[in-house]
Parts: sequence; structure tokens; C-alpha cells
Amino acid sequence: MNRNDLNVYFIMGTANSAQPLVILEKALQAGITCFQFREKGEGCLTGEDYEAFARSCQKLCRKYGVPFIVNDDVALALKLDADGIHVGQEDAAITEFRAYAKDKIIGVSVHNEHEMALAVQSGADYVGIGPIYQTKSKSDARPPAGLHFLRKARSQYPGFPIVGIGGINEKNAAEVRSAGADGVSVISVICESLNIEKTVQKLRGNGNGAT
Repeated sequence: MNRNDLNVYFIMGTANSAQPLVILEKALQAGITCFQFREKGEGCLTGEDYEAFARSCQKLCRKYGVPFIVNDDVALALKLDADGIHVGQEDAAITEFRAYAKDKIIGVSVHNEHEMALAVQSGADYVGIGPIYQTKSKSDARPPAGLHFLRKARSQYPGFPIVGIGGINEKNAAEVRSAGADGVSVISVICESLNIEKTVQKLRGNGNGAT
């Protein structure tokens, strides 16, 4: 995993926007560096509609040369030949996906030192640490963790790819990077933006990893 690919990591599904494909293409044009397909929540797509939407998102990502990551669905990730998968602590095991897709990206959500160590040992390519701040995009999100664990994880794993997630916006993205993140993972700040190009520009770092 190229650490620069985590610079502006956008996550989205139909629950996050009335025009998700329009939002995604604008975000890609604005310079996001990675996209995670996360179709969860009330009224989310299922069956053929779910797969068709995923394929449409993947097509756009390929058009702009941006990695397409599937959230928590090993079968879909393999079927679409996605660039990778992102799993949580309650989701599919890293080893399950790696057994079928040795060359794919695997990301893991971590919340403490034990989970961080396990992800690294299990062969994850990057971790998502959070929620850093209060978030409204995930109804079952854990309480905000702040920047303390992020700083500690960076100190313990100086070269490992880390993206911060949860309540991140244009105003606090820089302090997340300063705490050790290679990039910021966002949902609502892009989905609700009136000027996606400007929003992405403000979220971007220098492209050289954490400062």
C-alpha cells in the first residue's frame, strides 16, 4: 500500500448522498486518492442493485486511476476484482481474504494497541484509526478516541500506513496529519460540500506521508 494513496480517502454509499455517483465523480476529479464502497445503513441497496452500484463506482475509480476498496464484503470484492477490502474487528478475518487475493489491499479498523498489533501481524496493508472526533456518518460508531492513540500508533509503527477517520473536516484535517496519520478518511464533509473541489484541496496533505 502506497502511503500517499491514503491522503484523501473517501467513503460513501447511497445512504450518504441522493446522487452518489455524481458526488463520487466530482470527488475523483477534485483529487481524492482512494475510495471505499460502503453500502450500509437504512434503505441500502441489496442484490443486483447493490452489485450494479458497486460496479458503477468501480468504473469511475478506474477511469481516474484511484484504488477501489470494498467494505466488509469478501465475496463482492473477489467477484469485482476490487483493488482491496476494508474490514472491522467484527468483520471478515484478514486471512480469509488474503487466502483468495494475495496481491490485494487489506485495510483494518483498529481502536487500541492490541488491535493495531494484531492487524500488523496478520498482514494488513494499512489501518484506519478512529473515530478521532464525534461522527454522524456511522450510527454504531464508538466514542471519539481523540489523537492520543493515533500518536502512539505512529510512534510504535513509524513506517506503517495509517489513515485517521471519524469527524474529520477541513478545519481539523491538519492536526490529524500532525498526530501521525498519512491521510484522512471522510464521508460527510465531501457528501455535503457545496464545493467539492475546494473541500478536497483543503483536506489534502503534502503527499509525502505524515508530518
